[in-house]
Amino acid sequence: MTFISNVWVRFAVAVGVGAFAAFGQAPYDMPVLMLMGLVCAIEMFRRSATPKQAAAIGWGFGFGYFLHGWTWLVSPFMVDPERYAWMAPFALVLMCGGLALFWGAAFGAARWLSPRIWPLVFCLTAAEMLRGYLFTGFPWGMFSQGLVNIWPGQALAAIGPYGLTLLFVAAAYCVVRIFAGRRYGTGVGVSVVLVSLLVIPFSMPAAPLGDATIRMVQPNAAQKDKWDPFMIPQFFERQLALTRAAPVSADAPPDLILWAETAIPWTLDMADGALSQISFAAGGTPVVLGVQRRNDLQYYNSAVLLGPAGEVLQTYDKHHLVPFGEYMPFGDFLSNFGIRSLASQFGNGYSSGAGAALMDLGTLGQALPLICYEAVFARDVNAAPARPAFLMQLTNDAWFGKGQGPLQHLAQARMRAIEQGLPMARVANTGVSAMIDPWGRVTQSLGLNEAGFIDARLPLPRPPTLYSRWGEIPALIVLLIGLSIAAMLRQRQLQFDAKRADS
Repeated sequence: MTFISNVWVRFAVAVGVGAFAAFGQAPYDMPVLMLMGLVCAIEMFRRSATPKQAAAIGWGFGFGYFLHGWTWLVSPFMVDPERYAWMAPFALVLMCGGLALFWGAAFGAARWLSPRIWPLVFCLTAAEMLRGYLFTGFPWGMFSQGLVNIWPGQALAAIGPYGLTLLFVAAAYCVVRIFAGRRYGTGVGVSVVLVSLLVIPFSMPAAPLGDATIRMVQPNAAQKDKWDPFMIPQFFERQLALTRAAPVSADAPPDLILWAETAIPWTLDMADGALSQISFAAGGTPVVLGVQRRNDLQYYNSAVLLGPAGEVLQTYDKHHLVPFGEYMPFGDFLSNFGIRSLASQFGNGYSSGAGAALMDLGTLGQALPLICYEAVFARDVNAAPARPAFLMQLTNDAWFGKGQGPLQHLAQARMRAIEQGLPMARVANTGVSAMIDPWGRVTQSLGLNEAGFIDARLPLPRPPTLYSRWGEIPALIVLLIGLSIAAMLRQRQLQFDAKRADS
């Protein structure tokens, strides 16, 4: 009975440590606490005797981390509570518990490979890479995401999100290893250096600005009201008024105007009148806006570039869709029970576009459009057919609640800017709309749950980064080397044990 009690106590502590580590993410932005939580989890792993015990600790740590960090997952189900509220607790627990399996498997595999703790560095990072790729991927909340405000976050430009995750886990391992060896003086010194790196904000001279000015229109249409027939005219007129408003600086009128994801309620084929009004309000300035597009029986979540007469010059279809939000896995079966994707207004869900594509904006150069969720995936940005002049995200973060979710989504947009060395113009229905420079700093923004616009100068890009050239290849090579060494040492130990048993 004592043994069972101790097992459950250790598991509960692991869950609590994971929840504590989530303070490293927005809106708290305290990566020191994230490091402390990870150090505690690795110390618990060090004391685990079997792969099963280690896996339980890893799963508990991941479950607590995701549960605290992803409470915003409840928000989409509250938009239509009569229909979907009952799903919210199941979705949150199942999502967090399911993805925590990656961490549980990492801890268990590391203990199976070796009684030492260093293989965990490679196993946990490999699990994070798998989490970001398998089943369309969900890399939200990686340790590297919590580092965008501080100097270590700039390493994204060289080694990307998984390489930086590897370094962060390695730093936590070093702390545990030093203290476990009773080298307290060295441990304190290393800890002071790490804490200093995690509390000193990134600071350097402002990025040079180009000549172009981009206006980002933020209507602040709450999701529960966005498709309300009585509210639609109000939101549309609000966006028109913000579009035609006088420029903030008479010397810098907008060269481009951005509206958010699904900015109008009509499908593209039924929106000719609305598009003409938008272009008229823009006074001939090009407008990029989010709209739903219909092609026969298929619907797409799209972005279109409007010309001066409201004509559609270019179209981009979102290709990385949100499971359960924009399409339903096993949709035909679930539709029998009245369950369909949360975000689609027509049909049972959206179809996927052809892939990453550039939008030619004339004198501004080519931009890579990212619709909402696509900015979560570094690989989607790296998949661009050529290097763009800037990144352009259109999103409707009203789905994510009023704080935690939108701020974490903003952090990921900033990661993409650092990784590519490119500025990003980000327009969000309910915020945060922002201009982000190539170092991931927000130069201008409009806060959450505010209606308005910002006219922001577009920063100049940096030279192509190492990550933009090589992607995940260097991090993957390091992971494969580390895991291969761990596997070979395990095999050697098994052979040694077998010989000793024979003698």
